[in-house]
Amino acid sequence: MASGRRCSDLTGYATRRGARTSAVLWRALSPGREHHIAPDGVMDLMWFQGRLVVAGADTRSMVVETRPGEVTWGLRLAPGVACSLLGAPAHELTNQRVELSEFVIVPSAVARPFEDDVPAALEQVFVALWARADPDHATLRLAASLDRAARDGLTVRETAVRHDLSERSLRRLSNALFGYGPKTLMQIHRFQRAAHLVRTGTSLSDAAATAGYVDQAHFARESRRLTGRTPSGLARAA
Repeated sequence: MASGRRCSDLTGYATRRGARTSAVLWRALSPGREHHIAPDGVMDLMWFQGRLVVAGADTRSMVVETRPGEVTWGLRLAPGVACSLLGAPAHELTNQRVELSEFVIVPSAVARPFEDDVPAALEQVFVALWARADPDHATLRLAASLDRAARDGLTVRETAVRHDLSERSLRRLSNALFGYGPKTLMQIHRFQRAAHLVRTGTSLSDAAATAGYVDQAHFARESRRLTGRTPSGLARAA
């Protein structure tokens, strides 16, 4: 779910910085119906329906069913962090929601806090897992730089040249760090930017141009491909 601009049907969506970490925590209140979560280029650690879940990166809109008033909490994982926490490449989780316990031993001390303070418990889990991890900080810096390149709309070739990588190596790294290749990552960030503009009142044509689409029709095609909905449909759902 996204860089402060998540496109979904959830209501009451809000974000804040964690008290113990610099991670972004988010809270979503469900309207109690089937709703859609659009791809946003990130992975999350979530407390969802009483379970501790890792949400992989999505390539398409995910349909979720929840009860009226149900609250979901999440901790947004920075680029590349999920690989270090889970000891697995991100592409193993693409388009999936998997219980954290399938990858790691969940610290027993965090069971009770989820009954009292979910965001604090999520941070506690993250801190405990990070203490166990052996992150390659150079790889994490590279992941952050690749994510910035995608947000800036760079092509695969431009991104490879900027980072002194072959295009093949770039695709391999991107799949491991993000769950899909650099072109898909760029397209998802571009869509999220345009969708955010539409939801905040920008016209479809201006949103398309600002986000970097060739024209409004290009935006419409990508919106339908990623979410199954038209840009005007996204605006009505806001």
